[in-house]
Amino acid sequence: MATAGGPTLRRRQLGAELRRLREHAGKRIEDVAAHLECSMSKISRVETGQAPIKARDVRDLLQWYGVTEPELTEAVMLIHKGAQQQGWWAHYNEVLPSGMATYAGLEADASVLRSYEPTFVHGLLQTADYARAVIAAVRPNEPYEVDQLVRFRKERQALLTRTPEPLELWVVVEESALRRPVGGTEVMVDQLEHLARATELPNVTIQIMPTAKGAHAALAGTFSLLEFGPREPTVVYVNSIAGNVYLEKERDVRTFIQTFDLVRAAAPDPQETPTTLERIAREMQGS
Repeated sequence: MATAGGPTLRRRQLGAELRRLREHAGKRIEDVAAHLECSMSKISRVETGQAPIKARDVRDLLQWYGVTEPELTEAVMLIHKGAQQQGWWAHYNEVLPSGMATYAGLEADASVLRSYEPTFVHGLLQTADYARAVIAAVRPNEPYEVDQLVRFRKERQALLTRTPEPLELWVVVEESALRRPVGGTEVMVDQLEHLARATELPNVTIQIMPTAKGAHAALAGTFSLLEFGPREPTVVYVNSIAGNVYLEKERDVRTFIQTFDLVRAAAPDPQETPTTLERIAREMQGS
């Protein structure tokens, strides 16, 4: 039973272990909900790592599931203790959109992140001015929240330069997203130059999907693949105006992996990215 990682990953590990023990004991989710006098949706969220659970309830469930080995009980409670710790993003909880704290935790624990971005520059690659323009468009009457969310986004970007193992980032972004003058021409040109500098990082790969390419496998919308190592399953994160969705079933994950592979195979070689960024910047400036 793995115990490595931050609080979000440990919460997922705890949920997976509680689900395994429940199934081994022959209990259903509705049985657990009745035993703890809570909703079935609460138990489902606990078992998928999306909701916390009290220590006394964990001990209660372990006893109810027939766990008698002290070593197993201690190991589960150790994971629970780690899951209760707060990540750095907790300071922003009051302004974070629903589900963003969970995503920030997964992103912080991930070793590899692959993303398709049809509309915006990926958050880990945004300049402060670009991020401010994007966030302010969504929250035009909340200057304090905009300031906080820009800071939150900049703190996330430290993952790309963390030591000893920086996050490996591979992004395929639509050319049309890079031609939208978010924040105005000056802000956008600075953003394009920032992307060019980011391509120099050994752990960052950026591909630009030409608009002229037409239809391709990922036109349905933005998504990210978060990988945590051989012992933890890959998670698919799908973000939309209707809400955030996390997928972990092997079939779903395999579909998105195949989709990303098709998209990056269809996009130009990453070595062409700096030249393309320079060209877009020149055209945006009218030169």
